[in-house]
Amino acid sequence: MNDAAFGAVTSRLGDAELLETIRHRVEAAGTSFYWAMRLLPHHRRNGMYAVYAFCREVDDIADGERPIQHKLAALTAWREEIDGLYAGHPRHLITRALSEPVLRYHLHRRDFLAVIDGMEMDAREATCAPDLATLDLYCARVASAVGHLSVHVFGDESDAAHALAESLGRALQLTNILRDLDEDARRGRLYLPREILDRHGIRGTDPIAVLQHPALPAVCREVAAIAEEHFEQSMRMMARCSRRAMRPAAVMAALYHATLAALLHSGWRDPAARVSLSTSRKLWLVLRHGLI
Repeated sequence: MNDAAFGAVTSRLGDAELLETIRHRVEAAGTSFYWAMRLLPHHRRNGMYAVYAFCREVDDIADGERPIQHKLAALTAWREEIDGLYAGHPRHLITRALSEPVLRYHLHRRDFLAVIDGMEMDAREATCAPDLATLDLYCARVASAVGHLSVHVFGDESDAAHALAESLGRALQLTNILRDLDEDARRGRLYLPREILDRHGIRGTDPIAVLQHPALPAVCREVAAIAEEHFEQSMRMMARCSRRAMRPAAVMAALYHATLAALLHSGWRDPAARVSLSTSRKLWLVLRHGLI
């Protein structure tokens, strides 16, 4: 079913059916975020499902095979949809699902727009070896902005919670980048920063060639050290937040920190080999950081 037909069908759904449709979308995505979302009370969980569904929708646009102008037009349409959401007349099933969370949890329009800004960075051209400042801006938009939305839904709007969103968002995104090197390279993308590549003697920007360079592991270890600093900062901020509210954030931090450790153990000897945590390991981390 194409997007127009899907939208026409879902526009007739009642609130319960709408939430169930969003839930199925999140579950079908098989995301690690689902483990953390399950810790939330029902109404907060539904809010996070809607936030995640929005992020997935715009990410799929940026990662799609359509021409650049089509992608940019689709993202512009999402800006208009967010404007409609805050004006009180959402049309898309996702913005309809976001209507209640936006009001109940005081979600800011600027964070939704920042996520779209980040997706535009991917949509405009294949990112290849950005400088550190550009990489940090990208992480702030596609990850930390989601963190700002999330901490509101979790139930902590404090300055410490927003500082946590800034640092943990960057830590998670850098871990994603280090995990997805091969997948990104096949899309013509390389998120490893130019300054660190230069420092290790990698001058080119062809993603496949960079992944075959013998200095790649040293580059990745240096990026991992930056991610580790963000993890450490997020833990300092976590200690100043509501422990109960931040259980989902603690689980996400634990899952991704463990993934970063597994990547370091792999040494990036084979970037095409997918590093992931076992189900039993994930369950143990959820129990330790989310329930105990």
